[in-house]
Amino acid sequence: MIDRPWLGSYPQGVPADIDASRYTSLVALMEESFTKYADRTAYSFMGKDLSYAEVDHQSRAFAAYLQGLGLAKGDRVAIMMPNCPQYPIAVAGTLRAGMIVVNVNPLYTPRELEHQLKDSATTAIVLMENFGTTLQQCLAATSVKHIVLASMGDRLGLLKGALVNYVVRSVKKMVPAFTLPGAVRFNDALEKGATRTLQAPKLGPDDVAVLQYTGGTTGVSKGAVLLNRNVIANVLQSEAWNDPVMQKVPASEQPTSICALPLYHIFAFTVNMMLSMRTGGKLILIPNPRDIPAVLKELSKHTFHSFPAVNTLFNGLANHPDFGTVNWSNLKVSVGGGMAVQGAVAKLWLEKTGCPICEGYGLSETSPSVTCNPTTSTAFTGTIGVPLPSTEVKVIDDDGNDLPAGQSGELAVRGPQVMAGYWQRPDETAKAMTPDGYFKTGDIAIEDERGYFKIVDRKKDMIVVSGFNVYPNEIEDVMAQLPGVLECAAVGIADDKTGETVKLVIVKKDPELTEAQVKAHARANLTGYKQPRVIEFRTDLPKTPVGKILRRELRDQKK
Repeated sequence: MIDRPWLGSYPQGVPADIDASRYTSLVALMEESFTKYADRTAYSFMGKDLSYAEVDHQSRAFAAYLQGLGLAKGDRVAIMMPNCPQYPIAVAGTLRAGMIVVNVNPLYTPRELEHQLKDSATTAIVLMENFGTTLQQCLAATSVKHIVLASMGDRLGLLKGALVNYVVRSVKKMVPAFTLPGAVRFNDALEKGATRTLQAPKLGPDDVAVLQYTGGTTGVSKGAVLLNRNVIANVLQSEAWNDPVMQKVPASEQPTSICALPLYHIFAFTVNMMLSMRTGGKLILIPNPRDIPAVLKELSKHTFHSFPAVNTLFNGLANHPDFGTVNWSNLKVSVGGGMAVQGAVAKLWLEKTGCPICEGYGLSETSPSVTCNPTTSTAFTGTIGVPLPSTEVKVIDDDGNDLPAGQSGELAVRGPQVMAGYWQRPDETAKAMTPDGYFKTGDIAIEDERGYFKIVDRKKDMIVVSGFNVYPNEIEDVMAQLPGVLECAAVGIADDKTGETVKLVIVKKDPELTEAQVKAHARANLTGYKQPRVIEFRTDLPKTPVGKILRRELRDQKK
C-alpha cells in the first residue's frame, strides 16, 4: 500500500477502506434491497412510481424470459434505451439470469452500433422502438438472435401508457418506420417470463457484470470488462463518500436522487442506479436532459437530496429562467463528473442552491469513480479532489517511475474498482496496465502535498464533449471516407456549453467539396456529440518529419 496523504483530508466518518467482499455479486446487493425496501418507491418516471417489490417481480420475470430463450450464463445482452423504468428492469433481469449487460448509447448510428454488437458478440438486445431503424440497418452483420422492443409507455399503465405511446409515435413522430421480424414486445416478454421459473445461476465476485464500451486511450471502441466486484466496490466507495451529508436527510424522507445522466453511461449506471438501489433510495428518471424546461418541471414535483450531473447540465439549469420553480433547499450533494466543472458554473450553482458542486473524476475502466472532492466542501477547489476509500492514485513519468508531489505526469489508479481488462484485447490491456496493477489513465495530473489531484492536460488526443470521450482517430477514419477529402485531422477546441467540441481540419481532394456535404456525412455516420461543429479547409496539415499529423499544433493554432 502506498503512502496516502489524502486520508488527512477525509471528512469525519469516511473510512480509509471499504469491504468489497460484502456482496458476492450485484444480484446479491439488489436482492437484499428488493426484500429490505419492498414497499418503497425505487423509480419515478413521468408521474408513475415503481416499487422495489415491482422491480423485483418484473426483473425476475425478465431473467426467466432470457433463460427461456436458451441463453446461458455469460451471454451478452445489449440494452439500448434512454432513462426509463425498462432500463433498470432489463439490467436487473440480465444480471439475475447470469448474463452480461452491454450498455449501448441509443443515439448511435448503424455503423457504431454494428461495431459494438459484433465486438461483444451480443446475442440479445433490448431497445426502445425509436431506435429500431438503427438496428435494422446493421442487424444482418451481427450475431443478435433475439430482440426485445420497448416503447416509452410500457410501464405507465394501460391508459397513460397508450397515451404516451400515441404522442411519441403519432404526434412527435419519434419512431421512424422499421422492420425487425421476430422481435418481441417488452411487456410480452415480461408476461412470458412470469410463467417460467428462474434458475438462479451461481454468481461470484469475479463473474463479468458489464461490458462498458470506451475508446480507452486509443481510437477503436473497446469493452471495459467490469466484474461484479468492481461495480460493488465503486457503489460502496460512493456510498461511504456521500455519507457525511446524506446522513442529514431526515428519517421521514426517502433518500432521493435525480437521474438526468444517461444510464448507459457508467457514471449514472453506478452512482445513480446501483447506489440508489443499495441505499433504498428513490431515483427520478429523466429521459431527455437536453429538454431543460421539462427537467425543471419534473424536478419541481419532488423533494430530492442528490444530483450527479455534468458541467453542461448544471450550467443549463442554473441559467434557465424557470430555475426558481424548483425547491433546491433539500439538496445535500451535487457531484460533478464526466468532464471538468468550470469555476463560474460552480460559483453560480452554489449561489443559487446553497449546495456546492463536488467535482470528481473517473473512467469507464474504473467503474467509474476514482477521486472526488469531500461532500462537506464549502468552496470549489478547481481540483478533482482526493482518491476514494481503498483507492491508490499516483503520478508517473513515461518510464513508469513515481513522481513526487508538484510534478506533472500520467495519473495511474489501483483499487477494487479497476476493470479486469479490455474485452478480448489482451494487447490493449497490457498497454494500459503497469506491472504492479495500476491502470494508466492517459490524463496528465499534479498531486499537491495534501493529496488533492488536478488534471492539467491529456496525454492522448482524446476530446471530451459533455463528459463523453471522442477519439480523433474514429472521426478521421469516418470523414476520410467522404469523396473529396484528401486528408483531415480532428481536434478538440474549447466550448462554453460542452467543455470541448470537435473541430475538423480538411485538405480537399475535390475543390467543390462544401461544409454542408461534410456535415451531412458526419450526421449519417457519427452520433451527435462526435460530429464536428467547426469545419476548416486548409491547403496542408502540420506534420512531423515522418508524416504524422501534429494535432497538438492544430489545437494551439488560432483559426
